Amino acid sequence: MIEQAFIHEYGQGKMEPEHEQVKNVLEQRNIPVRLFTTKVLNRSQLKLTSKALVVGEHPIFLRALKFLNIQAYSSDCYPTSIRPFLKRKIWESSVIQVVDSIYSGDYEKGIFVKPKDEAKKFTGFVFDSPNQTYLFNGVSKQTKLYCSEVVTWISEYRVFVINGKIQGIKYYDGDVGKKLDLDFVNSCINTLENSEEKTAGYGIDFGIVENGETALIEWNDGFALGAYGLDPEIYTDLLIARWNELMASQE
Repeated sequence: MIEQAFIHEYGQGKMEPEHEQVKNVLEQRNIPVRLFTTKVLNRSQLKLTSKALVVGEHPIFLRALKFLNIQAYSSDCYPTSIRPFLKRKIWESSVIQVVDSIYSGDYEKGIFVKPKDEAKKFTGFVFDSPNQTYLFNGVSKQTKLYCSEVVTWISEYRVFVINGKIQGIKYYDGDVGKKLDLDFVNSCINTLENSEEKTAGYGIDFGIVENGETALIEWNDGFALGAYGLDPEIYTDLLIARWNELMASQE
């Protein structure tokens, strides 16, 4: 049961649009809300408890979990149980390995790369030229990566799930006229829900590829994820469901 909430701000009340909507929803539910800055969190000036929901971007949220000694979250955007739904080859590598491969000309069409263990370390991109190595500036050569074959996404959507039930589907890129194969989407979600990798709340992205088929893009744990216009009440419930699950993991 959430008794209060801490919501991250950048200063002077400026915050992410989703977070401002969560603030409004919680206040309407008569749940006290306190805004906090990164400095306040880093100085341990928040009284973090299992009953005080923390809302913030990925690094902020993980920092809060660290203070609470909670490590039961998933950083894997490609859960093993649903990898067949990706419809493309995925493999693990490292920065130094993919750079060497590009210089060697091993991937004429390039490869898509993104961080494996630190999801927000940098934004995933198609690496197809030695001229792009600057995109790894500040990143250790040993950083683990997920790599995949390059595909063209015609349309992209996020599906929001709470306790195994789809609560919303939001388009966010590409041709809005191209619709998902909902049988495929439900099959993927049911597969995840029947595995040990499920969580109480998450966003799972699907897209339409060039041949018209629906494919899994990636899975996102139920915190610090974009709402893409999802009803604020549902978005807030998703965050709370995942928070309560994380807190219960330490009891």
